[in-house]
Amino acid sequence: MDQNAIIAFVISFIAGISTLLGALIIFFTESKSEKIVSASLGFAAGVMISVSFSDLLPEAQQAIAAYSGDRWAIIYSVIFMAVGLFIAMGIDLFVPHEEFDPASKEKPHPNLYRVGVVSMLAMMLHNFPEGIATFMAGYNDPSLGMSIGLAIAFHNIPEGISVAMPIYFATQSKWNAIKYTFLSGIAEPIGAVLAFLVLKPFINEFFLGAIFAIVAGIMIYISFEELIPTSRQYGYSRLALFSAFTGICIMPLSGVFFV
Repeated sequence: MDQNAIIAFVISFIAGISTLLGALIIFFTESKSEKIVSASLGFAAGVMISVSFSDLLPEAQQAIAAYSGDRWAIIYSVIFMAVGLFIAMGIDLFVPHEEFDPASKEKPHPNLYRVGVVSMLAMMLHNFPEGIATFMAGYNDPSLGMSIGLAIAFHNIPEGISVAMPIYFATQSKWNAIKYTFLSGIAEPIGAVLAFLVLKPFINEFFLGAIFAIVAGIMIYISFEELIPTSRQYGYSRLALFSAFTGICIMPLSGVFFV
C-alpha cells in the first residue's frame, strides 16, 4: 500500500464518519414532539431529493458522457434511474407497511423505525459508491481528493440528521440513533476499501455513473413513497413542506465553499 492509498483511505473515512455530526442533534431533542418528527422527516425527504437531482444524476450523466456522449448519457442515466426505482419498489413489496384507514382515521406509516431503517439503507447505498469515487480521486490526486472529501464531509452532516431523527423518535434511544447513523456513514470507507482490494482494475466512469443513477432512483422512490407521506401524517403539512424545501436548499449550500 503506497502513500496515496493511505491518504485516500483517510479522506474517505473522515468524509463518511462526519455523518455522525448530524446525529448530534438528538442530544438537543428530549421529547417526542410530533412537530419535530414531521419537520425531520420532511427535511430528510428534501435531502434525498436534492442529493438525487443536484448531485447523483449530474454526476452520473457526466461520468457516462465520457463513454457515450452527452445525448446518450442522459438516456442511460434515466434508464438506470428507472432501474433504481423498480429495485426500491420491489424491496418495498417485501416490507409491508400500514396504509391510512379513512374509517378509523388511523395515521399512515406509524412505524417510524421502519422509515429510519429505510433511510439508513438509502444513505448506505449513496455513500458506498461515493466512497469508491472519493478513494479513486484521492488516489490519483491527493489534493483534489482532500477538496472533494471536505465537501462530502459537510454534505454528509444533514444526511446524518435524516437518519438519526426517525430512529431516535421511534426507539427513544440515542444509542440506536448513533449506531444507525454510524452504519450509514461507514459505508463510505468500506466502499474505499473495496475499491482498493477488488474493484480498482474494473472501475470505470460508466460503472460509477450507472451506480449513481440507480441510487438516485432508489432515493427518489423512498422520498416520495415513504418520507413525504409520513412527514404529513401528523397534521403539520405546511411545516413538512417547508422542512422538505429546507433540505433541498441546504444540500447544495453545504459544500459551496469547498467545491
